[in-house]
Amino acid sequence: MKLTQGQTYLAIPGPSVMPEAVLRAMHRAAPNIYEGELIDLTYGLLPDLKKVAGTAHDVAIYIGNGHSVWEAALANVIEPGDRVLVPVTGAFGHGWGEMAAGLGATCEVIDFGRRSPMDPAKIAKALADDTDHTIKAVLAVHVDTSTSTRNDIAALRAAMDATGHPALLMVDCIASLGCDRFEMDAWGVDVMIAASQKGLMVPPGVAFVFFNDKAAARRAEISRVSRYWDWVPRANPEAYYQLFCGTAPTHHLYGLRVALDMILEEGLEHVWQRHEVLAKAIWAACEAWGADGHLELNIAEEAHRSRAVTSLRIGKEHGTRLRRWCQDQAGITLGIGLGMATEDDPQSDGFFRFGHMGHVNAQMIMGLLATVQTGLIALDIPHGPGAIEAAARVIAEA
Repeated sequence: MKLTQGQTYLAIPGPSVMPEAVLRAMHRAAPNIYEGELIDLTYGLLPDLKKVAGTAHDVAIYIGNGHSVWEAALANVIEPGDRVLVPVTGAFGHGWGEMAAGLGATCEVIDFGRRSPMDPAKIAKALADDTDHTIKAVLAVHVDTSTSTRNDIAALRAAMDATGHPALLMVDCIASLGCDRFEMDAWGVDVMIAASQKGLMVPPGVAFVFFNDKAAARRAEISRVSRYWDWVPRANPEAYYQLFCGTAPTHHLYGLRVALDMILEEGLEHVWQRHEVLAKAIWAACEAWGADGHLELNIAEEAHRSRAVTSLRIGKEHGTRLRRWCQDQAGITLGIGLGMATEDDPQSDGFFRFGHMGHVNAQMIMGLLATVQTGLIALDIPHGPGAIEAAARVIAEA
């Protein structure tokens, strides 16, 4: 018997659950793109995006997904033949490095594996060894969605500063913005990228590059940037159409307006605290299940875990079975084990992920955990007792 009738729950790490208010704001006829309310609305978005990013500097908006702003950010500061340093803690670090290589950069990858955060001291050593300052940027992922590793960006900045190296610090916050604490200016980040479909609670299709004066000075040195990727007219337009190098992503902008209003009304501190409490409830349940079974949190140390996504190991005979049971029998879709393939498990069947980002609350997370426990029971997958009680205790104490 299937019990999937009713509202389903997409518990993957992006696209995230979208608020009804965002969907209602987008459900309208196409607006005038030359004058009127859309223009005023768009210019009003810019200061609020900067508030969420923690910056007083510039932001450029692009029509595209997260991969688009990997390229947009690189195109403005990297030329063919430049070197970039790429510390990797999962699939998305590798992906950004591959994007840089595709633009002609030479990538020096420091791979920290799939269960550990980056070590700022190792990155600093690589920069210190670059006495000619040929490395132009460090490409760091704040939260790698594949592994759920959360990296300490402030510590990385401090380590870079200690070397005196002038490389830009560029940070991918696609998974973390609006979920995990991030403070661009306070942490000394030169370029930050983000996208609409995770903590910002808007459908995929709009992405952002935030950049400071140091990055803008580097852009001024670049001999050629494509008109489409160039962030200069987008961040400082003389006419509205330059914000998007053409037609605006009209309906996304209406949705983003509502989403930013919701975030700022709740308050960023509370948004971060809410994500932390709900993440800790998930971890408590997972630790209880894993006490007598196969399930294991991919990241052992709590300080290095994302508050937006949790990657789990359960053994290749169980992961895909559990995901499909939850989806097909109960109406909850869990994330696949992205980028976690091994020689013994080429399809990543032994991994799955919880997305707990954006428009989520206590009852949703408790329902998610109870459904997973039901799946463990239905499929006779060994697991320890007390998971739901442990999660409930975390939330109750908060």
